[in-house]
Amino acid sequence: MKKLILLVTIFTLLAGSLYAGSIAGKVTAKESGQALMGANVYLKGTTLGAATDEDGMFYIKAEDGDYTIVCDYVGYSVQQKNITVKGDTKVNFAMTEYLFAKTIEVMADRAIDRVTPVAYSNIDKEQMAVQLGSRDIPMVMNTTPSVYATQQGGGAGDARVNVRGFNQRNVAIMINGVPVNDMENGWVYWSNWDGVGDATASIQMQRGLSAVNLATPSIGGTMNIITDPTAQKAGFSFKQEYGTANFLKSTLQASSGLIDNKFAFNALVVRKTGDGQIDKTWTDAWAYYFGASWNINEDNRLELYAIGAPQRHGQNLYKQNIAAYDSTYAKSLSDYDPAAINSFKEASAGRLYNENWGPVSASYKGKQAVGSSTFDRYDPNFLNERENFYHKPQINLNYYSNLSKNLNLSTILYYSGGTGGGTGTYGSMKYNYHIGVPSPSRFVAWDATIESNQANIDTTTGQAASKGIIRNSRNDQSTFGAIAKLNWKVNDNLKTTVGIDWRTATIDHYREVRDLLGGEYFIYTGNDFDTTPESQRKGLGDKIAYNNTNTVDWIGGFAQAEYTLDKLSAYATAGYSMVKYSYTDHFTDTGNGKELKLTSDNIPAFQVKGGVMYRINEGLDAYTNFGYVQKVPIFDNVIDDRNGVFANNPENEKFTSFEGGVNWVGLERQLTIKGSFYYTMWQDRALPRSVQTSPGVFDIFFLTGLNQTHMGVEFEAAYQPMRMFRLDLAGSVGNWKTVTDATGQYRALDSNGQLTTTTYEVAVKDLKIGDAPQTQIAIAGTVFPVEGLMARVVYKYFASYYADWSPESRIIYDASATPDRGQSWQIPNYGVMDFHASYLLPFDVSGVKFKLFAHVFNALDEEYVQDAVDNSKYNAYKVNHEIVNPHKADAAEVFLGQPRFFNLGLSIVY
Repeated sequence: MKKLILLVTIFTLLAGSLYAGSIAGKVTAKESGQALMGANVYLKGTTLGAATDEDGMFYIKAEDGDYTIVCDYVGYSVQQKNITVKGDTKVNFAMTEYLFAKTIEVMADRAIDRVTPVAYSNIDKEQMAVQLGSRDIPMVMNTTPSVYATQQGGGAGDARVNVRGFNQRNVAIMINGVPVNDMENGWVYWSNWDGVGDATASIQMQRGLSAVNLATPSIGGTMNIITDPTAQKAGFSFKQEYGTANFLKSTLQASSGLIDNKFAFNALVVRKTGDGQIDKTWTDAWAYYFGASWNINEDNRLELYAIGAPQRHGQNLYKQNIAAYDSTYAKSLSDYDPAAINSFKEASAGRLYNENWGPVSASYKGKQAVGSSTFDRYDPNFLNERENFYHKPQINLNYYSNLSKNLNLSTILYYSGGTGGGTGTYGSMKYNYHIGVPSPSRFVAWDATIESNQANIDTTTGQAASKGIIRNSRNDQSTFGAIAKLNWKVNDNLKTTVGIDWRTATIDHYREVRDLLGGEYFIYTGNDFDTTPESQRKGLGDKIAYNNTNTVDWIGGFAQAEYTLDKLSAYATAGYSMVKYSYTDHFTDTGNGKELKLTSDNIPAFQVKGGVMYRINEGLDAYTNFGYVQKVPIFDNVIDDRNGVFANNPENEKFTSFEGGVNWVGLERQLTIKGSFYYTMWQDRALPRSVQTSPGVFDIFFLTGLNQTHMGVEFEAAYQPMRMFRLDLAGSVGNWKTVTDATGQYRALDSNGQLTTTTYEVAVKDLKIGDAPQTQIAIAGTVFPVEGLMARVVYKYFASYYADWSPESRIIYDASATPDRGQSWQIPNYGVMDFHASYLLPFDVSGVKFKLFAHVFNALDEEYVQDAVDNSKYNAYKVNHEIVNPHKADAAEVFLGQPRFFNLGLSIVY
């Protein structure tokens, strides 16, 4: 880190005087002549650029030479000009307001520089190409303040992201203006969007409540992903990548350009395979994207977008004790008890260890099934206990209509399907300890399980009845939705928007037999409607364990006003939403031959938020925003679909938020600095948890009345004193903690089928919020030594990171006992360095250009903990079943960060 800072300092001190010229000008609206503030003006193919001030003025320092200068402003057609800089150069833009320019960005409520009073960061297509390296999309956000993303167990698409201490259940993820968070629990499964990174034009992370006007709670922030619009220019590109663990990825993209000034098409297809760096986390995936547009006339436009990623991949879902990965690293930690080493044998795979697979004899030829389709397993020599397979296409039909000069309507109709799920075991399995194979944690002994199943002869049929199988947990769904926004420009200063957001989803949850592991069938007696022995014998693809259909019906409305003066801009938004859930258990007979069905009432919630920005002078502006949001309870907080009963109707969760910040541009626009402060109070947080009270017996634990605060400061800076060098800095320091104790209730059905409730206090006051580092710093130095060549070093540092913890571990069962109020384990601070480079070859072949690129992640091969759970039930160091050192390193289960890995390739562009 010291060496990097020294190099950056030397570059910075030497660079300031090397520019010879400048570009200055004004951006106005062609029709009215009004200055456009916040327009993005930049030199194409460089990192040089500036945003216009309140007078529409911009200034860029640049070396003498030939450039293409681009002006981009939401709601206006993009303009670009070829210029020659020699000394001081003047360039003005008169922008044409165009309903169909940046239509997706308008629907997605993108924040505008020097206009929108929120804290946000932009990642454009070039930055995506430079830094992502075909990882999951959230990983590119780690260089922005208060955003923490990891690949968790290392499986493709298994990433997670936290913003300001809130996990992605409380971060609105939107693709082209459409929310994609799961409608039951709010989670986002990034494997469903595996091809989005290749089709992404830009990502904007609005931190905090954001200025998005949909009545969708976005407490931690809103991540707006915008895909490539239908291109105005015809062309194609092909990209071939190769990486660690035989990673191969091929991407083909083509666009038609504008045909007859009416039609345009854009398509992309991706093929991805690899063995996975973490043991047996292989991937086998496709992805596709298609966009089409039709300019019906100058006032009406249709757009069609389709995106999806059919895939399957091996997973690593179970965290381990640190010593299971590396006993030497465990011993190096000051709070790791050396006595624990003997309890966790270091895996032969070391840092690449994955519990979720095991070897199997190639002589076993048993088929696997998903529904009625049967196929061979992925590899004849091993079986994954945990595999994910899914395809979730999303199709948007967008309609934009200019009803009058000052009134327009934007509408999205969308469908999102989904079929697939994840695998696991069901029934009685044989594990490594049954056959005397040592391991730091248990794994399935597949051959022994197959042998046991084949030996279990059902005397009624004379056939082998499997005692243990591989099951699929299916999650098949269909979602239909509509978003409509009516925009009215009252005058040059005031704009208003009203709209609706409607969604309905049907989700089928069930388990099915995937692999019989040597038997002819599996006997399942839990379906009340299976009344004969024959119907209880389940073959491949038959349903077992549970079979439920859930529905979610959502309706929301909103109104927003935006007011702009020369130095002042402000907005205010109000939203109201209702949700209704239903649950049908297809395995439970209510006594009259009918299935069990539960339907909730409509549950309402509202939100109000607003903000103000004041432009103090040409380079300095300040803003503040505030809001109050109610969040309706998720499905599991309303209906207990394990026991088939209504939950205890928890209160809406409530969020009160305040944010303030300043932005400054100086040193002749070579330096940009942003700073912000935020405070969020989360009240009546409700957490249902499945709690194992005895082997095979689970209760539901409802936690209510948990209040916590999230506050902190954030900063970003960019300094480009010369064309050859740029320095970027981002960081955040947070203080996230609970502020009250809470109340918990065990709720379960007794032997008479009656719901019983037992109340306990939960000692959680003043505990630090875990699962993300509260201090983050990212620094990036980029050099452009010759035309077309770029090299970037990124260093990320994380501190004040507390392990995730479970409220049920803090239950006060005995009021006379001293409650456990110890902080969860504090993960050691760590830093990671990445390296990125690309080179646009200095020639073309009949207009075809070639670009080489390379990425090295964790370039220094740092060993560190990236995810952790405090006081592990399964992997803590215990004596006589009691944790020896609560809240210490040997009591935690973790995922280590991935060792050094690389990605390189070639792009061909026409």
